Amino acid sequence: MASWNKPNEKKEQNKKKPEEEEEGLPDFNTDFINETDIAAFEKAVNAPEATDEDFITALNDWKPVKQRIRRKRPKRPRRGKDETREGFVYQLLKWPLLAIVFAWILILSILYVMTRFYISQYEYWITWRGRRERLRRKLRSAGNYEEWKLAAKELDSYLGADAWKAEDAFDYYDYTTIKKAVANLWRVRQKAEEEEREGSTTVDELRELVKACVKNNFAGIESFRMYSQTYYGTKDRVQEFIRELVEKSLKFLLETNSLDMEEKRALFKHLSSNYGRTALCLSGGASFAYYHFGVVKAHLDADLLPTVITGTSGGALVAALVCTRTDEELKKLLVPALAQKITACHDDMFTWLRRWWKTGARFDSVDWARRLCWFTRGSLTFKEAYERTGRILNISCIPSDPHSPSLLLNYLTAPDCCIFSAVLASAAVPGILNPVVLMTKNPHRPYSAITPFSFGHKWKDGSLRTDIPLRALNTHFNVTFSIVSQVNPHVNIFFFSPRGSVGRPVTHRKGKGWRGGFLGSALEQYLKLDMAKWLKVLRHLELLPRPLSQDWSSVFLQKFDGNITIWPRTSPSDFRYILSDPTRERLAKMLQVGQRCTFSKLEFVRNRLAVERVLDKGRRITRAVGKPEPAPGSEVRRRKASPPPAQQEEQKKEEEKKSYIWFPWPTDGNHSSSPSATSTSHNLREVENQNRLFSDDDYGGSSGSITSDEEVVEKFEAAGPTTAAGG
Repeated sequence: MASWNKPNEKKEQNKKKPEEEEEGLPDFNTDFINETDIAAFEKAVNAPEATDEDFITALNDWKPVKQRIRRKRPKRPRRGKDETREGFVYQLLKWPLLAIVFAWILILSILYVMTRFYISQYEYWITWRGRRERLRRKLRSAGNYEEWKLAAKELDSYLGADAWKAEDAFDYYDYTTIKKAVANLWRVRQKAEEEEREGSTTVDELRELVKACVKNNFAGIESFRMYSQTYYGTKDRVQEFIRELVEKSLKFLLETNSLDMEEKRALFKHLSSNYGRTALCLSGGASFAYYHFGVVKAHLDADLLPTVITGTSGGALVAALVCTRTDEELKKLLVPALAQKITACHDDMFTWLRRWWKTGARFDSVDWARRLCWFTRGSLTFKEAYERTGRILNISCIPSDPHSPSLLLNYLTAPDCCIFSAVLASAAVPGILNPVVLMTKNPHRPYSAITPFSFGHKWKDGSLRTDIPLRALNTHFNVTFSIVSQVNPHVNIFFFSPRGSVGRPVTHRKGKGWRGGFLGSALEQYLKLDMAKWLKVLRHLELLPRPLSQDWSSVFLQKFDGNITIWPRTSPSDFRYILSDPTRERLAKMLQVGQRCTFSKLEFVRNRLAVERVLDKGRRITRAVGKPEPAPGSEVRRRKASPPPAQQEEQKKEEEKKSYIWFPWPTDGNHSSSPSATSTSHNLREVENQNRLFSDDDYGGSSGSITSDEEVVEKFEAAGPTTAAGG
């Protein structure tokens, strides 16, 4: 759930103060509202629910689906009922078991809070004392990343982490493999550079060596434990491996003349598919989602903002703002003055109570649509946003039907869907905002009114089921590494790393101890796992009631973390303003807190993106050689235009002739071999080029390299000898 900007009414424009117009926010006084689109959205939201006969009128001409003989009284729609087991014992024990399990979970929750309090006091009175505490205060008061980095290095030096960085040995990665890889990469690259002009095959050896090294989490170097022993950085050997691989070996393969551009294109496609992509995932969390602004700002200032960004509920608002603005615009927007555009919770208590009593929701969908247009630049679609900024926006939402699968909206699955409707759907928490209709543009009629998407079905908050849609991201964009900014208040307390997390090590016993001692960490883990166990029991035995036709167990049992998980330090006062608009002061604090909690993760992100960006650069440079480079957001798989009828007949006859000369017959004296080797090679190359149009997926998903034309010919010729025509 999120909140947004006021409509630009004439009265409000006249009342604007001079200092408000001098904020420097890009398009601050532009509302981007298209009244025709808002009217179409209001009509779709208020339309009655679609029924089966709206789409199918008859099974055939003689058998209607619902043949009415006489007019009947309209029946009141029955409330949806979940299918459950109706046995006598089930009905007898359902509610007693539910009460017992809930009581036990309540006891476990109280014990868990007490355990976390004990651990915090243990660390305060025993761990953080003396100079160690002074250095930590200096670290937490850093105003920017450079100040934080200096304080982190000083704290690492005091805690003895420098010796850990210099030593290769560590149980959580294969240091012998990394050491050998660095030595071999350096040796083979040096030899390839010396022999490049002589046309040696050393570059082929380097290419195969790089293929073996460029993999997701190669030898364990991307394990979170590699970055959870220090406040800044990791093993020196890992940093040396990244430098040798990125700055030297991959750069050499991209610039060398020993490989032609087609070979480079196949190489970098193979490497990119194996390595995968990085995604920034922004969770839901009502007004807690404004902490995401600080997380995004920290990545943006360090030039480490990933291309793939996903948001759910309140995070969808932040993701939409980020993916519809350029870097220059974002740097001007992510300031405390942005709070003036976040004014969705403007209604007084009497107004929203009356609305809730009439509609069952606190906020009005159409009002929010108007206020959201500034964040999404009006009725911008996913495809248009990608073409404008190059960022891939993903928004998760679920259908109002509890049994239908969730949907991840992006420029591949819903290219013409309006972003403002997707954000509203993802923020439609039951009781807060009613389910809404997704709206889409007609790509063939760009100036026509928007229309309902997917038969006008209604959608709601995606965080109820898939707050972090990692599986869908991997399917669509080959995402193998995730940075999760998690601010959901109901799960934030359960994020606890007994052995340290990225950029936050266990400071006593030189990083080998447990937070709160072994007993404290063991009790915390047991209580948390036991609560999850009993929630799963309620789900699998179907004991949990489903108010508002929603399975609420997924709110706790789904996956909320990623390879890197950032959880800003919230305060108790945030719960008071959970459904309120932020002031300048509160947004400034959220920006600062979001940035500081991200600083410790940036070195990990930098090492990951260093490899990924070199691979992307190689693909951009070499992609245009094999085929024309598609415009951002354009379809990769295109259908050829149909030729005229006369040409179709000629092509059909030509294909019939080719079908007889597809494979060369063996020359054993019993068969003739009319097709020539040259004709066979030409046919195979034509087929390979046609296949390439469909197999070379520029958006990930392919896991292998492309076979060159010469290799294809060699494989077919190996099946049997060929002879020249007339031989």
